[in-house]
Parts: sequence; C-alpha cells; structure tokens
Amino acid sequence: MKIQFDDAAAAKIQAHLAPGKKLLLTFEDGVGPYSQHAMIHMQVQFSINIINSDMEAPGYDQTITSNIGDFLVKGYSMDSLDENMVVHLNANLGTLSLSGDGGLIDDNLGFIDFTEPNNAGLKENPARLS
Repeated sequence: MKIQFDDAAAAKIQAHLAPGKKLLLTFEDGVGPYSQHAMIHMQVQFSINIINSDMEAPGYDQTITSNIGDFLVKGYSMDSLDENMVVHLNANLGTLSLSGDGGLIDDNLGFIDFTEPNNAGLKENPARLS
C-alpha cells in the first residue's frame, strides 16, 4: 500500500516536517488521542496528523509508504483504503483530497500538526472547534 502526494500537497505537509516528527493517517472514528470525535455521517473520513516521535501512538500498528515519508495507521482502517492512493491539493479551496484505485476516499482530508506551540494546529482545524 502506498500514497503519492502531488507537488502542492507534498509542499503543504513538508513545511511542517522535521527530524523527530512522525506522520499519521488517522481514521476519524473517535478512537485514540489524535482522532476527532466520531461524527454521525455515512462517509469515510481521514486526517493527516504530525506528532513528535516521543508522543505515543496507540493503535497505529501498520505502516503505509509515501513519497514524503512513512505513515502510521490503525490497521483496521486499512479496509477503507486502496492499494494505490493519491493526495491532491485543491489550490482554489486550499483543501486536500484522498483518492485511490476505486475513486474518491475523502474529499476533505483533514490536516493537524499536533507539534505546533499552544495547540495551534488543533485550534486551526474547524472540525475541532465546538
């Protein structure tokens, strides 16, 4: 299983990467410290998360390779993913989308950098505001 980031999407994520950080592809099911609350909807929802390498990631027991680095994922969430996936940045909206061999997986892929000071990465995510 692999993910290919287009140039614009890669640049957006890589601006937050540095040695000592890990990438997560989080299935938004409300399970674990990096998952948003499980919303009542019928669509699959994922987010890209960046954490420090000393932060625990319980349940993230599988790895997916990408052109910007390896992603840790919850093994059971791989059922909702495809063997070959692409992340695209919509420049007009500033949003990320995740698609695979079978088509669109998530048209509004979230992005949260949990390493930003004062939880800025969390506060700037509209899905977390309530």
